[in-house]
Amino acid sequence: MIHINKVRELTGVTVRTLRYYDKIGLLKPASKTQGGHRLYTIKEIKKLQQIQFFKKIGFSLNEIENMLTNKDWNWVEGLKEQLSFVIKEQERLKKIELSLKEIIHGVAIEGEDSWNAIKKIMQLSVKDKEIQQSYRESIFNEKEKKLLEKLPKMTSENSNSLEWIGLIGQLKHFMKDGPESTRVQNIIRRMDEKRLEDFEGEDEFLDKLWEIRKSPQQAEKLSFYPIDEDVLKFMDDAYTVYLNKKNVNQTKEENE
Repeated sequence: MIHINKVRELTGVTVRTLRYYDKIGLLKPASKTQGGHRLYTIKEIKKLQQIQFFKKIGFSLNEIENMLTNKDWNWVEGLKEQLSFVIKEQERLKKIELSLKEIIHGVAIEGEDSWNAIKKIMQLSVKDKEIQQSYRESIFNEKEKKLLEKLPKMTSENSNSLEWIGLIGQLKHFMKDGPESTRVQNIIRRMDEKRLEDFEGEDEFLDKLWEIRKSPQQAEKLSFYPIDEDVLKFMDDAYTVYLNKKNVNQTKEENE
């Protein structure tokens, strides 16, 4: 006979849990000591391992009791139902994971204003995905749809998306310095480098995308993260400064 405390050491199941299993009739001890301590045999230990396994893969204690005691229990159907539940739970958790990533990356853009990021994500989440897809289909051709896949995503952990998110967050933080400031121009320069890395030769697509991004209504229809209009205008102004300086420098080099 194996004492309840030894069972705890062997299996990792707490004494409290073993007592509860006894109370509900799920796992009765083989006998008890004169002092009332529960004693188990190898048979009960094996049953306990079965209980813990089925509990681990998501079955309730009532379902486990039926599985182990009911001769008519349909194992195949029971396992299929549990698999279906697990898949749905994975999908639910994946949605939660993506929402959390969106909020974290939103906070990176919004800076100290965490609640503003949360409100924007909530705003996006209530939009009808079918409407968003329909709108996307109506304004982009097949080539442009493929280019859309290269855009940074608020739910992504890839380095490209994270850098874009960081650059926008920095730009918003340094708006007080003005569009011509060195720090702002360095951010714009890196944005332009990334534009060339990912979309060189696709100016027509980028112009269309920028016009959509500047329209809150259109950006919302495409489920773009809502960037404040003053930030977008500042980005536009800073980029104009950057291009003007770039053109001046190129002209100087050509004349030398």
